[in-house]
Amino acid sequence: MMKFLMMILFMIPLCFKKKMFWLVQMLLFMMMFLFMNLSIMLSSYCNLSYMYSCDMISFGLIMLSIWICILMMMASENLYKVNYYVEFFMFNLIFLLLMLFLTFSVMNLFMFYLFFEGSLIPTLMLIVGWGYQPERIQAGMYLLFYTLFASLPLLMGIFYIFIESNNIMIYFLKFMNFDYYLLYLCMIMAFLVKMPMYFVHLWLPKAHVEAPVSGSMILAGIMLKLGGYGLMRVMIFMEKVSLKFNFIWVIISLVGGFYISLKCFCQIDIKSLIAYSSVAHMSLVIGGIMTMNYWGYLGSYILMIGHGLCSSGMFCLANINYERLHSRSMFINKGMMNFMPSMSLWWFLLMSSNMAAPPSLNLLGEISLINSLISWSLLSMIMLMMISFFSAGYSLYLYSYVQHGKYYVGIYSFYMGVSREYLLLMLHWLPLNIMIMKVDYVMIWL
Repeated sequence: MMKFLMMILFMIPLCFKKKMFWLVQMLLFMMMFLFMNLSIMLSSYCNLSYMYSCDMISFGLIMLSIWICILMMMASENLYKVNYYVEFFMFNLIFLLLMLFLTFSVMNLFMFYLFFEGSLIPTLMLIVGWGYQPERIQAGMYLLFYTLFASLPLLMGIFYIFIESNNIMIYFLKFMNFDYYLLYLCMIMAFLVKMPMYFVHLWLPKAHVEAPVSGSMILAGIMLKLGGYGLMRVMIFMEKVSLKFNFIWVIISLVGGFYISLKCFCQIDIKSLIAYSSVAHMSLVIGGIMTMNYWGYLGSYILMIGHGLCSSGMFCLANINYERLHSRSMFINKGMMNFMPSMSLWWFLLMSSNMAAPPSLNLLGEISLINSLISWSLLSMIMLMMISFFSAGYSLYLYSYVQHGKYYVGIYSFYMGVSREYLLLMLHWLPLNIMIMKVDYVMIWL
């Protein structure tokens, strides 16, 4: 793991040289290739170095982080063209990748907290520095305060665990079992805000709408997964108290997922619709982890990977339209099939993955999650039916509204998609639908 850390660190000086944009991207591709070829043992931690290690959950999420960072560079070519602080942008991106890599690979809970919060800074920079509207400052404040407000108790909780057990290594904590409900709340709230759970989700749509395309991609692709990853790690040593209180979070997330799905139908901003749909998907993930059973863990892990690719791809599509029309409103983004018929295919493919059509990873994840939630309580079937039905509903609503209909007369100039954009969408869609062939990797990692 140390070699990858060094590779990321030595990319930082390259960012400050002129004309290094594509070279950095190529190096990231190379790093991705090397990382993919690691031998991961399914049952235990491996690739250990002094403080870093990798098990199956970390492996998938680190791979997703590197991949999304490569695609962020590919999507942000516009910055390179107009030379808008492009060196600082690259530095920001590499620093963010470094933070994410460390978050997913450290074994020490305190270091995990440190990098978990550290990844907030470059994201904030992205939103405030390269965002589009003046409201981006407000969005940045929402992001910062929601996350930091819930994170201080987590820090206190980690200190308390250290005092109690003289140890905060994630690997050893699995032999512990803490039965304190206050500690449980402290440890869990930061992750629920990060996911985000319904009731504490308000920062997400704001941040997405104001962020540039790269900011939206990293927010949807990785930031929401930090919460899920944290919950997976924490639930293991909180079993007793979790079995008493978890029903609260399952109920909130299921009902919230249903409400958010309805809210999606009211959106007229494309980006905000995709952001709300992320909240609906993540509510299923929270429900799956909170049921504390095998299928739930499995499904939430797979859905996190699938959603990371799918949601990121949808933000790319929204940005491709935005670059042409300079608007994200659905009233103006209409009848796109007349202008970009081949792009229409990509809209269709990514929308179908979003509503969990086969052969996407989302389908596999949702099947596992539905399994786990129904085995937990038969009543959850009602909300699950609603969420699944409406997720297909708003995906179709978005697709049909944007692609069909009479196009806006005010469009005065237009150009088709360029090959970079098609490659970008292909690199989102292909892993999302091909990885289902190698599903034995994620189905037996426990």
